[in-house]
Amino acid sequence: MKHGKQLAREIFSDTLAALDIPRVMELKLALTGSILTLEDATIDLSVFTSVYVVAIGKAAHAMAAGLRAFLPDNYPFKGVVAAPTKPDAAVPGLEYFIAGHPNPNADSWRAAEAILALLRGADERSVVFFLLSGGGSALTELPIVPGMKLADLQAANHALVTCGAPIEAMNTVRRHLSAIKGGRLAVAAARATKVTMAVTDVPVGKEHALASGPTVPDPSTIADTIGIIDQYGLRTRFPEVLVRWLDEGKMPETPKPGDSAFRIAHFQLLLGMHDLFHCAHHASEARGYVTCCDNSTDDWPVEDAAEALLKKLEEWKNENPGARVALIADGELSSPVTGKGIGGRNSAFVLSCVEKIAGRKITVLSAGTDGMDGNSPAAGAVADGETFARAKTRGLDPATAFQQSDAYTFFEKLGDAIPTGPTGNNLRDLRIFLAEP
Repeated sequence: MKHGKQLAREIFSDTLAALDIPRVMELKLALTGSILTLEDATIDLSVFTSVYVVAIGKAAHAMAAGLRAFLPDNYPFKGVVAAPTKPDAAVPGLEYFIAGHPNPNADSWRAAEAILALLRGADERSVVFFLLSGGGSALTELPIVPGMKLADLQAANHALVTCGAPIEAMNTVRRHLSAIKGGRLAVAAARATKVTMAVTDVPVGKEHALASGPTVPDPSTIADTIGIIDQYGLRTRFPEVLVRWLDEGKMPETPKPGDSAFRIAHFQLLLGMHDLFHCAHHASEARGYVTCCDNSTDDWPVEDAAEALLKKLEEWKNENPGARVALIADGELSSPVTGKGIGGRNSAFVLSCVEKIAGRKITVLSAGTDGMDGNSPAAGAVADGETFARAKTRGLDPATAFQQSDAYTFFEKLGDAIPTGPTGNNLRDLRIFLAEP
């Protein structure tokens, strides 16, 4: 019989394989002749003389390749791709930028300029496919503030991500300081038909948070933005050129619902939380586990989430006496950096479970579907009831590793880190709990 850690790894691996983006495009889109069918519209591609593609995010390569495979060759397109890695094979007609994440780099800036230049050629006879996935906020950026340089942009980004504000607040500020976010790419292609396809790592109903919403209306306001900047003391941390612009009161408002730029705009979700749950649930059930899903701990501190989810696992086990049971959870947790070690929120979550499951027939895996976990080279980690005892024999202490933000080193020494490399996808973090009777 396979060990729980091996089964958990297999469930994670099968889930990633089932989230194949080109295959998902074939399942969720339909093309009959020249008629493209989306969830909310049908579009006759034959009426357009030009097809543009803008792909931004960690899944940009797979999305661009999937769209090229989906559309017949008689629909040639040109466009821009901004991703953190090189493509395995370049799609003809696309210009590629190896952009920065989590901090924007020179290619992030150049990609934004190239996108705006591309969209200047889009008119009523154009259709633009915006292919968006997680990480886009850093991978493509151009300040709306005159005189800002790349170093200023990077300093402002660093100030924002380290100020303690929640992600929604950070994105509100990003949208108002950007020439492309918060619906401004839709405005740049105002006359064209726009189709946004999303592989999203944000909750349902928060589509404006994906890549900071470059193609959808922005629900936040200038007043919200100034309030956040003041609340978190960002004026003392932002570069001088940005502070001076703020003091001059020159911030323009982002486009809102009802703006004409969104009149012929469509949004198609390709992959989201439901798909992640469905694939993981199927992979778990296929291995004989009675499985339930839970997304109640999104944004929780890792230790609180560990307590709550292990309690739910125990309750689920009691509801199914004698059965092998599994709990699947998703979402991103809060894991403040308190040391100078190597790791991220996924390995930190598993680390927080090690003592709690010691001696019990429980396995816990947590990993990022993008293959990345903090500053580590792994996607996450896995532990079981024997991990605590194994760690003690090697002189490893979970509490010390947690305090030093060194969860990856802890699990790497035990052979329980999960290195995948970049997956070319980016949904949410996935947590897998297995319990034997």
